[in-house]
Amino acid sequence: MTSGAGDREVSIVVVAPETEIRTQEDTGGSWNTVVSNGKGATKSPPDCTGFQKGTAFWKNLQLVVLGTKLAVLFPAIPLAIVADFYSFGKPWIFGFSLLGLAPLAERVSFLTEQIACFTGPTVGGLLNATCGNATELIIAMFALRQRKIHVLKYSLFGSILSNLLLVLGSSLLCGGLANIKKEQRYDRKQADVNSLLLLLGLLCNLLPLLLKHVMGKGPATAYSTLQLSRVSSIFMLLAYAGYIIFQLKTHRHFFESQQEDGESEEGEEEGAVIGFWSAFIWLVGMTVFIALLSEYVVGTIECASDTWGISVGFISIILLPIVGNAAEHAGSIIFAFKNKLDISLGVSLGSATQISMFVVPFCVLVAWIMHVNMDLDFSLLETGCLAFTIVITAFTLQDGTSHYLKGAVLVLCYVIIAACFFVYKVPQDELDSYPGIKPFTGVFAS
Repeated sequence: MTSGAGDREVSIVVVAPETEIRTQEDTGGSWNTVVSNGKGATKSPPDCTGFQKGTAFWKNLQLVVLGTKLAVLFPAIPLAIVADFYSFGKPWIFGFSLLGLAPLAERVSFLTEQIACFTGPTVGGLLNATCGNATELIIAMFALRQRKIHVLKYSLFGSILSNLLLVLGSSLLCGGLANIKKEQRYDRKQADVNSLLLLLGLLCNLLPLLLKHVMGKGPATAYSTLQLSRVSSIFMLLAYAGYIIFQLKTHRHFFESQQEDGESEEGEEEGAVIGFWSAFIWLVGMTVFIALLSEYVVGTIECASDTWGISVGFISIILLPIVGNAAEHAGSIIFAFKNKLDISLGVSLGSATQISMFVVPFCVLVAWIMHVNMDLDFSLLETGCLAFTIVITAFTLQDGTSHYLKGAVLVLCYVIIAACFFVYKVPQDELDSYPGIKPFTGVFAS
């Protein structure tokens, strides 16, 4: 007789005429046999065979690789490698790499959640904050390494737009339609904290732009703007560190009120489905492939732009963030369907805050170390769109209630901004002569 309880499989064999009961317990790759004859029970040593280990590996493979609807895009990863090896053409490499990044980003989020089940809420929260935007950070580092500052700024700016307008908007839209007869409510405290940090980041992006317009063009203006950006980046990182302490230590109840309710409703369904070391090894492997595909994307984006007739700005601001935010997008919509808007807001607003207050200033400081002059000036059009996005998001979340119309407005704002950057094309010579980039031959050149 065989019975299953969660991930634990137990088979009981009754041997007649003796009343001997043999119980085999699946402990994840090995089997323990317990023999009971009514007088007591003894446990035999685990039987570890190659077949059983292979079965455990196959189960992990099914959970990690095939456990997502985006698994159909995994073949794009070897196709991108083959296209690069046989020189099929840079547009093909870019297209396959872009498709391959989507399932990898989603699986990194899944594996991070699995590890968080073993590390506890504090370390798990820090791990989620670090790995939540791993794709955007890796793409930014490769863009910085190849001195493509415009791609770096475009992709980070697009990630903030995508989280605030597309991810949050589609979550409110789908959640409102799914719960159209209910009044959806959420805790405004979490939204207020993230809105304040986003406004602080906007101020740090706005001041270098205003300084350039006040002082005019010239070497003195470029130097002053650069110094202001570096000092501002240091304070932005300090503010983000304070936000982490605020979120995980002093005011954790602001961010976990509805998460605890969700855990009590779902019970054991939120537990880990794979082991700690299995999740860690898979996470390292996925990160390596993300790094490889990110290098392909950054290196071939201009050729893909010329071949497809689409501007580099549109690809970097719209297409790349949609791929990088695939995990946040799916998770936020699922929680909105379940009428758990606090979690949806935590996903979208938290990711946007992390990009604005951590990834952007971190890139500025890393560029400083690499002797690359990167500032916080995102140009007039990008900064104006960012300011409008933050303001309309703050207005949308000010009353603590939601309905589908709010989500529809946010999504339409994203579509209009996307149309703007589709028709806006920066001349290639302006991108090639991006100001303030110096060659570097130090240790970071490798």
